[in-house]
Amino acid sequence: MPTMTGIPISIQGYKKLEEELTQLKNERPAIIQAIKEAREEGDLRENAGYDAARERQGMAEARIKYIESRMALYQVVDLDKLSGDKVIFGSTVEVEDVDSGETRTFTILGPDEAEPAKGSISFLSPVGQALLGREEGDEITVDIPRGRVTYEILAIKFNGSKVLR
Repeated sequence: MPTMTGIPISIQGYKKLEEELTQLKNERPAIIQAIKEAREEGDLRENAGYDAARERQGMAEARIKYIESRMALYQVVDLDKLSGDKVIFGSTVEVEDVDSGETRTFTILGPDEAEPAKGSISFLSPVGQALLGREEGDEITVDIPRGRVTYEILAIKFNGSKVLR
């Protein structure tokens, strides 16, 4: 959770954002060149190339500002050094839907690195918040887009290995 020391992010997530920032900054000259070339085509009111290049520039600059503003707030966490018997940032949690018996695995990460389609969720998400601080065997009930679901925590892992009790 956000603390006085910052917003937690994994080393991998931080490096990925650094790489994105570098890539966006390296694209600046190409975007500026595209704007210049589109300007040289004449009337800017009906110039789709100019509009597209300006929009691309605006989106890139907004993303650069966002990443740069967040960098100072991050508390970089080495996921390889985490352990424990409770769900915390960086833990991987295997849960079972009590009603359907379906199992799911979630890795709890920060909001800027979570990718639900790949199994990582933000600690700020409803499921992430409900899981934090819980232990194996606990049940949580949470409202998700498809409705209310109750999960039983089957296992808590850190860096791919099951927590020893």
